[in-house]
Amino acid sequence: MKKQTWVKALLAMFTVVLVAVLTACGSNSKSSSSTKSDSGKRVTITFWHGMNGPYQKALDQIINDFNKSQKQYKVVGTAQGNYTALQQKIMAAAKSRNLPTIAQTTYTTVPDYVKNGFISPLDQYMLKGDDKMSSSDLKDIYPAFLSSSKYQGKYYSVPFSKSTRILFYNEALMKKYNIAKPTSWEDIKKDADKLKADGIAAIGFDKSFDMEFEGLARQAGNPLVSADPLKANLDSKKTLTAANFIMDMVNSGEAKTAGEDIYGDKNFTAGKTLFYAGSSAGITNMKQNAPKDFKWGTMPLPSYKGKKATELAGNDIVLFKSASSDKQKGAWAFMKYLLSEKETSKWAQLTGYVPLRKSAVKSADFKKYLSANPTSQAAVDSLGFGFQSTAFIGFSEYRNDLLNAVDAMLTKHEKPDQALKTLQGQTETIIKTNK
Repeated sequence: MKKQTWVKALLAMFTVVLVAVLTACGSNSKSSSSTKSDSGKRVTITFWHGMNGPYQKALDQIINDFNKSQKQYKVVGTAQGNYTALQQKIMAAAKSRNLPTIAQTTYTTVPDYVKNGFISPLDQYMLKGDDKMSSSDLKDIYPAFLSSSKYQGKYYSVPFSKSTRILFYNEALMKKYNIAKPTSWEDIKKDADKLKADGIAAIGFDKSFDMEFEGLARQAGNPLVSADPLKANLDSKKTLTAANFIMDMVNSGEAKTAGEDIYGDKNFTAGKTLFYAGSSAGITNMKQNAPKDFKWGTMPLPSYKGKKATELAGNDIVLFKSASSDKQKGAWAFMKYLLSEKETSKWAQLTGYVPLRKSAVKSADFKKYLSANPTSQAAVDSLGFGFQSTAFIGFSEYRNDLLNAVDAMLTKHEKPDQALKTLQGQTETIIKTNK
């Protein structure tokens, strides 16, 4: 990618909604100043994030707890409206050399950030020194989260707000039509005939089904883009099989997308779909917005071609190079705090995101939470077969092209083989350009 186009490329990514990750609502931008003035004795860590509503409230609480836990550092969190606005402000701040100490971002932005010299690797803090992570700590973090924090052999981010794709189900409709919980996507397709006569779709998706498509492609036998070597597999036979499976259901009325509603929860709570494939982070909104008499539950996504897979979505935290040495040390202290068993469990309980550590899931406190909130069980049950997309330089362009390909299939009635052939060419060009 030419230097003069990198800003445009990165911004392209944020013109689209990142389902699995974009669950926060509203646009409150107040700061979490947390503690009283320390007369300049504390090192201030500025933290930009895209959390809003109950998510911002939960984050403010954790920031306050960190600030009270020690006297050396003070984290000041500032909500930047939403994720799109956050990334746009990061790009503008990079240009004006006015970046915060740390910020929330998707792990897929890391390759572009590294290329353009925005962020510092965390290895010198994470793997070395008195405040490093122990080997047992690293093993305790779910492998998919930790591996996606690594780029070119170095850790450039830490996982933070993570979710899984899960299946929501309508208890009343399942009982009415005598339908059992599906063990496979094939089961969902088979049960669709019982519902079509009454105008109900078996499965609902968000406006774009790209995450479910990528999951089915993995289950069918290959990632959309493989990592080593970096290679696009978008028009392969296995990928086409997955795309045709979904589009056949959409075209026959067995599946329904959200359209301008963006998220499929509205169709689901209105009884227009029996199941809804969505983000586990959406459980919080579902509890708040579903009709009081609406009975629903959750389960892990079913298998396809005999294999299970679910895409993990959400955001990481990165450290900007422009921060002073003291600020960088303070930033790491806060990151490590967020990664602790106690705090990742607390964050999950307050927001509906998943804990980052296995020990947190197994803790008595979190088990008690799951007992009181059974709809959160499916998300943690999915962590063992979760995956994250391959991140690479130019991912923003690729992501935008992927969403356009899905839209072409849905709204322009383009055949999957043609839409994915175009996407294959576009992705090959992006990879070649950025070698």
